[in-house]
Amino acid sequence: MFTGFRRPQVCVLGSAEPGSKAFEQAGGAGERLARLGITVVSGCGSPATRVAAQRAQAAGGLVVSIVTSDAMPAPDWPAAVVIPCGMGDARNLLMALAGDACLVIGGRAGTISEVCLAWLHRRPLLPLVGCGGWSDRLPDNPPDERQNAPILPWDSVDALEAQLRSLGLVDLPPPPAG
Repeated sequence: MFTGFRRPQVCVLGSAEPGSKAFEQAGGAGERLARLGITVVSGCGSPATRVAAQRAQAAGGLVVSIVTSDAMPAPDWPAAVVIPCGMGDARNLLMALAGDACLVIGGRAGTISEVCLAWLHRRPLLPLVGCGGWSDRLPDNPPDERQNAPILPWDSVDALEAQLRSLGLVDLPPPPAG
């Protein structure tokens, strides 16, 4: 179980276009993370990571955004805390390290680099499966043979919550069935 004063943090990595099943799952995941008291860390640069942040904020959650530029984004950026790192693609290391676990949705080359960095630093990976994209392949194709961290797939927000509980990131008892 997660204990201490700091709230658990989960990074949302990946990409998916509006209207896709992965995009809808990203929004639902952001909302669920917030309702579970988990801080959402998101670059908010892709539609999927942005909708996760927006839905987390709408549910009353805390969102931290690590952005590539050295300037603050517009005031409507969906985050309570913004960290402009001015590091370009090297920001991917900060994203990989900022979470107790990393949620992976779809994804392209930037997502792959974040996943590999998270793997090297032993962060659990939570890939969305059944929606297409790179995250679909991650459970059967880990970054390498080392088994650095668990890879815990999910295909619904309920399955995501179960995986978060298995990692000890959720202290609350599960909601009653029904």
